[in-house]
Amino acid sequence: MAAVAPTPEELARYLEQQGAITKPWLLLQLRLSKLKEEKELTGMGGDEYLRRIQDAHQDLMRIGDFWKGREAETFGTRGGSVRPGDG
Repeated sequence: MAAVAPTPEELARYLEQQGAITKPWLLLQLRLSKLKEEKELTGMGGDEYLRRIQDAHQDLMRIGDFWKGREAETFGTRGGSVRPGDG
């Protein structure tokens, strides 16, 4: 059985309760959730939806490598850095 995605309001409430409202990648997740909801409610066209997804991706790429050396603090990992393929 597939998990049901939270509504944007539920996600925002959760982020606020967890003190995660300042984590940019989680705010991006909220942004994408709201975008999906808007697409469903308004019938947003595919071109506009794609453009806004691309805008969100560019914003995510601007976050950069701020987290390097801060993996445990940033992502809640234990001990040391996280490398591609780990996990």
